[in-house]
Order: sequence, then C-alpha cells, then structure tokens
Amino acid sequence: MNHTERIVLARQSLLGVSIGDAFGDSFFGDEDAILERIATRSIPDTRWEFTDDTVMSISVCEELEAQGDINQEQLVKRFIACHDLDPRRGYGATLRRVLREIAEGEDWQTVSARVFEGQGSMGNGAAMRVCPIGAYHYDNLQQVKALAAKSAEVTHAHPEAIAGAIAVAVATAIATGMKLGGKSLSPGEFTDAILTQLPESDTTSRIAKAKTLPYSYHTETLKKVLGNGVNMTAQDTVPFVIWCASHHLNHFEEALWKAVSILGDRDTICAMVGGITMMSAPGNSVPKAWSEAVEDVGNSIFRTNAGNPSL
Repeated sequence: MNHTERIVLARQSLLGVSIGDAFGDSFFGDEDAILERIATRSIPDTRWEFTDDTVMSISVCEELEAQGDINQEQLVKRFIACHDLDPRRGYGATLRRVLREIAEGEDWQTVSARVFEGQGSMGNGAAMRVCPIGAYHYDNLQQVKALAAKSAEVTHAHPEAIAGAIAVAVATAIATGMKLGGKSLSPGEFTDAILTQLPESDTTSRIAKAKTLPYSYHTETLKKVLGNGVNMTAQDTVPFVIWCASHHLNHFEEALWKAVSILGDRDTICAMVGGITMMSAPGNSVPKAWSEAVEDVGNSIFRTNAGNPSL
C-alpha cells in the first residue's frame, strides 16, 4: 500500500475521531437531562464542533501526510500553532502551560518531563490523538508503537500516558487490518491482540481486566472497575475505550452511544472509540447525518493545507 492510500486510511480514522469528539461534547450539561437524552437516543442541540481531541489529531495526521513519520520538533510546533488559532477548544490547564512554555523557547523534553513534580503527565491527551497513526501503519505494529510513543512524549512524558497512546494506536491498527483483511475478532481476541503489544503498566493491567467484563455489566459497574475519564488520566480512560470498541467493532453508531453512556470525559472517550471503530465497522453504520453535520476536518482552519485537503 502506497503513501497516498495510507493517508486515505489515516483521514478516515480522523473523521471517526471528529464525529465521536463532537458527538460526545454535545452531551455535557445537567446529568439527569443528559441521561434522558442518551436513553431516548436524542442528541442535544449542538453545532457539531470538535474539541482539542480532533485539533491535535489533525496535527498528527499532517505529520503522517508529510512523511509517514512523526518529527517531534515539527509536531509540537503544529500543536502550538493550532492552539493559538483557537484556544477555546477545551485544552487542559497543564497542556496549555506546556505549550506556552515551549512556545516561549524552552526545550519540549525539559518541559514535558518536569510537570507533576518531575513525573510527567499521565493524562489521556496523548491517547486521544493517535488513531491516525494506527490507521496509516496498520500493517506494522512496531512502527505504530514507536510513533505513538514519539507523539506522546512531546507533551506527556509519563509511562502511563505513553502506554495509553500505544494501546489506542494499536487498537486502531488492528481494527483497520480486520476490515481490509475481511477478518472478524471477538472482543476477547481483539483485546488480547492489543495486550501483546503493550508495556507493563497500570493502564495495561486495567485493559486486561476489561477483557473479563461481560457486555451485560451495568454502566455503573464498568465505571467503578475501568473508570470513565473523570480523572483525565490514561489509566482512567483507555481501558473503557478498549472495552467499548472491542464490543462494537462492527457498528460505529452503537459504539458511540455506548461510549457516551458512561459520561465522564465523554468527548475524549467518544473521539477514541470513534477513531478505532470507524476503521472496522461497515460504512452504513456511520450515520450520514452525523458525518455531514460535523465540523469539516478537511477545510478546517487547523489544517496547514486548509481548503486543499488533497495536499
């Protein structure tokens, strides 16, 4: 598969990220009202505008477009430029500070490593932006892992954040390979395939735990065992993402309704679930109304080549 064909895959995953992101972001508000909306499958009034999850994924995708690789210096410059174009997109306080200090001339390695008293950030922000990497390099898991780690390190130096990024990128790669190869995997088989690629970490242990939880479990039980991103850490977010995607590999819309039902960091959870399942699910499971309503990634102000997405 050549570079152009791989970019088509990366952009397809990016579209899934953007739909999931905007979908999930529309479900913030009064919890009782939101739960009623979810129960009746009624999307709140929304502009279908995506958040920093998609904005940063665009930058990752553009790095792939440039060379099929991740240049860390260039990636962090893209992150800074896109943040400054519209800072209101939901960036967390720590990430804002990291980007500001790098923009002011500090080395990204120093800045990334010193946050949280020198531990580095274990936030879910590294995992939320890597789906295009998995789609592009779907047939080379070693490259997927390497680039996911590189993309994470510029802002999230903690091993848990890096493990979470690798998990989501590998999940996307496996999902892509399933569809292209006409293969089917059970939730357990899908999760096992991911686990074989992950470093030892709390995030990995929780993904292994996720494999044991049946689909019949109540959402509150899943939340207690796996988390729902309320702490915005990789280990509190990625395990549920993998669980949710593993049970909905053949249906994009169902995946997002299940993803949003756990509440918590719903835009980020839905972005990752969307980016993964977009690659394995048939196209007719992606509501046309959603893909047409979501903010246009190809012509976004955050794209270097806005207005000419073929470049």
